[in-house]
Amino acid sequence: MTVEIGLTVASPASIEAGKLSRHFGRFDILFFLICTIVGVDTIASVASTGGEAFTWMVIFALLFFVPQALLFAELGTAFPQEGGPYLWTRLAFGHLVGAINNFMYWVTNPVWLGGVLAISAVTAFEVFFNGGKVFATPVVYVIAIIFIWVGVLAAVLSFKVGKWITTAGAFARFALLGWFTVSVGLYAAQHGIHGLGAGSFGLSTGGFVGVIGVLLFNYVGFELPSSAGEEMKDPAKHVPFAIARSTIFAFLLYAVPILGILLVLPANAVTNFGGFVDAIQKVFTVYGGAAGFVGGIGAILFVICLLTSGVTWIMGSDRSLAVSGYDGAAPRFLGVINARFGTPVRVNIFSGIVATIVFILAQVITGGSTARFFGAVLGVTISTTLISYLLIYPALWKLRLSHPDTVRPFRMPWMKGLTIILMILLAISVLQLIAPGAPLNWFGSDFRPDGWKASEAGLYLLTELIPVLIFIVIGVLFWWRGKATRIANAAANASAEVKAVPAAKK
Repeated sequence: MTVEIGLTVASPASIEAGKLSRHFGRFDILFFLICTIVGVDTIASVASTGGEAFTWMVIFALLFFVPQALLFAELGTAFPQEGGPYLWTRLAFGHLVGAINNFMYWVTNPVWLGGVLAISAVTAFEVFFNGGKVFATPVVYVIAIIFIWVGVLAAVLSFKVGKWITTAGAFARFALLGWFTVSVGLYAAQHGIHGLGAGSFGLSTGGFVGVIGVLLFNYVGFELPSSAGEEMKDPAKHVPFAIARSTIFAFLLYAVPILGILLVLPANAVTNFGGFVDAIQKVFTVYGGAAGFVGGIGAILFVICLLTSGVTWIMGSDRSLAVSGYDGAAPRFLGVINARFGTPVRVNIFSGIVATIVFILAQVITGGSTARFFGAVLGVTISTTLISYLLIYPALWKLRLSHPDTVRPFRMPWMKGLTIILMILLAISVLQLIAPGAPLNWFGSDFRPDGWKASEAGLYLLTELIPVLIFIVIGVLFWWRGKATRIANAAANASAEVKAVPAAKK
């Protein structure tokens, strides 16, 4: 028999987790993943680099996209607790590593929302609703700030309501990219094929360096729904289902429009910034006098796709940051789940503030040049995002060793070999983002980003390294601020372990 010893002390983690509800079903996760992975803001970035980018996209789909899907199918079913990527990293490597990595994982999303996505939305409105003319500065700020805060407010809603926003975003992608692909076919029938020939799809070292970052960035995100693991109805069954199907949908939604752009439009018709919007405007001329009206609908769908990309990533990464807050890897103030909505409202508001500041600062620094704005923010977003995966991927290998008895409804086949391939590709990508061309020809003409001079190699290196170092320092500070929460959780866990002890035999 046993006797009870006192009362169990409630931990910060158990208090906050108790506010969560299960609203996230099989198809909700699928549509969430489609919104997460398929970003319309980078389609032109891939197409603008030519036919070689498409070839690399197919190669990376086999070597990176599919293995990554298998990896997260195992992690998401074996460890389905709230906080997904943060929890896996912390379980594998401890609170300090978890704090640093999770801050980097989180911070890229408000930067992306307030940078790339917001300015892309402004550009779409300029092209389709302002005759291609640049808005006055006050109008740019109004549109961008409304865009940012509509996204934040959507993330505040509970998954019971918010999941319909991501579902709408998935169908907006089906509509926009499907419609665009059909229009490209009609454009080719009317004007002929003026795009790239077969020889343009060959491979080169310079092309590899130029596209690996953006392609890998396009292919990440399978882990994001697991940030809401305790809000899923049945993660063991639904996570593999959603990952498998979203892999197919995402590849097709990227590949078909990009191939159409490359084959039909002249190479100079697609640029890195604003290229997809320009491509939509060009191919929609097949509708004659109705092109303006049709283009307006396309622009609205495009902005919905942008907005829901930001919403899904904010929903997921904000949950991971909140979990780190009540788990002891961030300030406790951030680790609060709102009892009414079941969402991390404080972190949501924090994300909105950061996104707004990023937009304002980038506008000031770049002097309102949207192309420079886009390139600068996209570079920081991609590099910081991919760096965070350097510790998320090997977490599976470590957890296989440290938690061998954990039930795994799905097991990643060839785990060691595929994880090594993922890490090699990721490490090469991070190196090339920070030091283009290294070690072959650091900052050579075939490798350095557009708009940079050979004499600016040191400056470029600083622009990539300084944000990463700042984020690492903030991550350490977050870990330090979480000390009291770690102590409280440990005390509560110890209390739970000793609440019942064997009674002494007479």
